[in-house]
This record gives sequence, structure tokens and C-alpha cells, in this order.
Amino acid sequence: MNDLLQVAMIQADILWEDSRANLKTYRELLKGMAVRPDLIIFPEMFTTGFSVNPEQNAEQMSGESVSWLAQMAGDLHSSMAGSLIIEENKRYFNRFVIIDPEGEIQYYDKRHLFRVGNEESHYHRGSERKIFKLGEWRICPQICYDLRFPVWSRNRNDYDVLIYVASWPESRRDTWKTLLKARAIENLSYCIGVNRVGTDGRGICYAGESMVVNGKGQILNDVRADSEDVIISGLSLPELRKLRNDFPAYKDADRFQLE
Repeated sequence: MNDLLQVAMIQADILWEDSRANLKTYRELLKGMAVRPDLIIFPEMFTTGFSVNPEQNAEQMSGESVSWLAQMAGDLHSSMAGSLIIEENKRYFNRFVIIDPEGEIQYYDKRHLFRVGNEESHYHRGSERKIFKLGEWRICPQICYDLRFPVWSRNRNDYDVLIYVASWPESRRDTWKTLLKARAIENLSYCIGVNRVGTDGRGICYAGESMVVNGKGQILNDVRADSEDVIISGLSLPELRKLRNDFPAYKDADRFQLE
């Protein structure tokens, strides 16, 4: 993995608040992959579904799900990423975790907690924007509702891929597609959106439509809506650098001060 990044998006029908059953399902899905991608991405709260019951569902960073990610990363020689419910110092976080094949763990805590879903009443919001390195690639992780807040994801010429893991409802599917394209275009970056499918324990339906968008706003994969699937897509660093060189809009970007 250098100039080319092979990504697998796991568009899953997540069983409600049943982490062990979900991990078993994911293991079977991953066994069926014809290729070994550089990066495998799961949706938001991929072990439980989008739950506001952290007291019953939270794990430690030393717990079963993070250990499972580390094991799978080593077995498949792929980096693994997704968000899950983590308890730390008696606080609950919606935490994006990424683990490489050597077992190195990095994480980002969701900043924008979904008020409509009462997430802010149960979780502690993150305060730090993160950039991860994956070989030559610089990656900015985000989670679901973060997608609506472009200042937080503004590219400071410090990342190449913007990733959103999500539990984005079917009722707002047009917003999902529009904002993923907008974030890619305005940041001259690849933008990856990994969403779940199915219906959760609260009766909310999810449309999937996981996708990779390039810096021109073009969708690079065949979008599979409403079905559980492993979607593979390839990213090219030379193509991204050429776009930025030919159209260097980032040099004229406004500066913002976050509180």
C-alpha cells in the first residue's frame, strides 16, 4: 500500500445490542472477500446499532470488540476501523477506532452528538480533531452527525481521505448523498461514507448507500442501497495530487476559529 488504497466498506444489517452475534456475522462476511483490502470500515456503533443505552452496552478499550478488531487486522493483514460504545473514566464515548495489522490502535471520539436522538444526554463529546497515517495516506475520521458541520472537517491541507461511519436513517438519504459529495468537493479530498442497512430496535430504517466520492464529487463505486454487502473501492493518491495541483482551491480557503 503506497499510492493506491483498497478500501472495503461493510454495509451491515446490525443486530440490536448484540455485540457477540454481530462480530460472528462480520467474521463470516469477511471470510467471503475475494481480495484483501488495505482498510476495512464498519458503520457507526457496529457492534450494537445506534444505542442510547451505554450503561448496558459499553466496553473498555481492552474489551472483546477492540480485541476482535485487532485479531482480524492481524489475520487479514488489513487495517480495521469502525465506531463503538466505549466507557472510560466513568464516561461513555461514541468512539471511532482504527487498528493496523501490527496492532497499533488510534481513535477519535465523536464531537457532534445527535441531539434529535438524545445522544448528547448519554455520551461525552470529543474535543480533538484527529488525523491518522496509513502508509502514505492521511486520514481524517468522523462519525455520522459530524457530516453536517463542515468547519470541523475543513481540510487544512493535512488529510487525503475523510471517513464518515454512520447510522444514517433512510428518511434523510438525500441529505446523506448530498453532504458526502459536498465534503469531498470543498476539501479536495476522497470522502468515504459507510452506513448500515436494516431496521434497528427502535424501528428506525437505514438505507445504506455506502460510497466513496472523489474530490470532483464523483461516486467511484456502485452504490448498493438497502442490502447487506461488502463494497470494495480503490483510491489513487497520484490522481488526488493531480487534482489539487490543477485546481488548488485550498490555497484560497478561509480560516475558521473553533470554540
